[in-house]
Amino acid sequence: MKKYLLSVSAVAFACPALAQAANDVVVADRRADPAAITVIATGSETLVSRVGQPVTVIAADEIRSIQGPDIARVLERVPGLALTRNGGPGSFTGVRLRGSDAEQVLVLVDGVRVEDVSAPSGGFDFGTLTPGGIERIDVLRGSNSIVWGSAAIGGVIAVQSRELDGIEASAELGNHDTYTADAAAGLFSDRAALTLNGGYSSSDGVSAAASGTEPDGFRQWRVGGRGRVNLTDELAVLASARYADTRTDIDGFGPPTYVEFGDTPEYQTTRQASGRVGLRYTGAALTLNTGFALSDTKRDYYDPTYSADPSYGYKGRSERVDLTGRLNLPADFTLDFGGDSEWTRYSGTYDAQQKARLTSGHALLGWSSARASLAAGVRVDDHSRFGTAWTFGANGTLELVDSLRLRASYGEGFKAPTLFQLLSDYGNADLRAERSKSYDAGLEWGSRTGKLHAAVTVFRRDSRNLITFVSCASLDACATRPYGLYDNVGLARAQGVEAELGARPVDTLRLQAAYTYLETENRTAGTANFGNDLARRPAHALTLSSDWTPVDSGPLAGFTLGADLRLVGDSYDNASNTRRLDGYALTTVRASFPLTENVELYGRVENLFDVAYQTVADYGTWGRSAFLGIRARY
Repeated sequence: MKKYLLSVSAVAFACPALAQAANDVVVADRRADPAAITVIATGSETLVSRVGQPVTVIAADEIRSIQGPDIARVLERVPGLALTRNGGPGSFTGVRLRGSDAEQVLVLVDGVRVEDVSAPSGGFDFGTLTPGGIERIDVLRGSNSIVWGSAAIGGVIAVQSRELDGIEASAELGNHDTYTADAAAGLFSDRAALTLNGGYSSSDGVSAAASGTEPDGFRQWRVGGRGRVNLTDELAVLASARYADTRTDIDGFGPPTYVEFGDTPEYQTTRQASGRVGLRYTGAALTLNTGFALSDTKRDYYDPTYSADPSYGYKGRSERVDLTGRLNLPADFTLDFGGDSEWTRYSGTYDAQQKARLTSGHALLGWSSARASLAAGVRVDDHSRFGTAWTFGANGTLELVDSLRLRASYGEGFKAPTLFQLLSDYGNADLRAERSKSYDAGLEWGSRTGKLHAAVTVFRRDSRNLITFVSCASLDACATRPYGLYDNVGLARAQGVEAELGARPVDTLRLQAAYTYLETENRTAGTANFGNDLARRPAHALTLSSDWTPVDSGPLAGFTLGADLRLVGDSYDNASNTRRLDGYALTTVRASFPLTENVELYGRVENLFDVAYQTVADYGTWGRSAFLGIRARY
């Protein structure tokens, strides 16, 4: 019997077995559903049930059932995750995990770090990412800088594109003159595989300013691909690439007062290019991955009132070489290890080019038996601008009885200051890395892909050295930084409870629930905001989902009805807690019907009850919107 190993990052592409939904994969001599395996916890293939940290895997079938180009609706099914958006879909979208800043969540697309190194605080804009061509999304909650390094304070989100043997295509139309089309084609054999994908989205949108009347649109075209060539049974060459060109209309502070947020003709363009090429070796006792990755972002801002040329813009680039691996040791021990070097640079219209280097190494020793797993590790990072950072972590899981396991973890995180924070006209070369200590413990029954799944987790994260923009007078720096600068002044705590429930009472019905209770606190003593809630962190968030296929034979066979309910509690828009954001409840209903074995008609209504809400004060959101689409696969 031929065995296949799964890898869910760009450092190891899915093998032919993974393109066949009926096939399992084998990891550590255990047969498992691909969705039950992750690399996000250790950097190597590991069963989710053997990981002490909470990990959620959302696979392609679930992503497809949710429908549409808005990846936020997919991510809302993850406990501990909250989103903010500066307008409608396509606008800047930030993702927070367990009350972290959006910039404290590491995002990987096909194994490539895609944060915008030219942005003031770094981070990734999920408004530029659509679900088209995505195979799965893995989300790890809690600090995990041992494996992933800088930015993994709130957690890690890993997105993997699809490997196909055939053709898939879809198109949909909807309110606000919204149009989306995606296509992918691929082929594979035991020796090679190649998949290409592309898509286009556009929408007239709604006004980014809640007070405005002029619609602010969004347009993006994208293309990507991944390939694999097996040179031998143990050695493969791997490659992936993604390019996206996005235009987003934005609002601002226009005439005559220039102090009121409202309609303006401004817009932003964003060009993102990323890719990786590398080698993977899979032996009986040793697995190695090595490669070179690149991520490039260019943002330009336009105001046609004054000129057709950009008013200002930024360029950022990250280049990284890495080596990771796993060594199987005697007595059920494993050693996951790795090292990498990253070179980053950024420049702006008014900022000269600046550069930095970050070199890292890590080791994670693990032990696993039939009922228990333990792991502990250490990482060291050396940054050319701020110095050295050490991080530690440990986690474990114990199966108490069949299907019920206890898990716990301790993790540390750090985030290097961005080049903008260090070296721009508002920079401070003395900045230190932001740091965190994260603790969680929980009970879990079953798996997310099984008949019954339930989990509850308690967590706490304490963060220090948080980088904040301060007055020049606070550092006696007005001579060189008259408009202010960045400094390490922040302390914060986030703690709470996450709960998940999934059930398939009959084969035709799937029910899911994800709930988060979150407490956040500004713990920066001596400041006006000491003791306040952190901004835009709702205390309560709940997502309920259902999918029902009422008929399994006859002319309506395969007809599916679905619904999603997202409830979000109150929060504050600002650090002073003087501006409240009201909670809201959004309902989506979905349906799909197979016209033939290969062609499916689908549709949905988002915000069914036309609820008025905001995730960022003064920014507009979509009301009730309907969409109809068709998709085919051959």
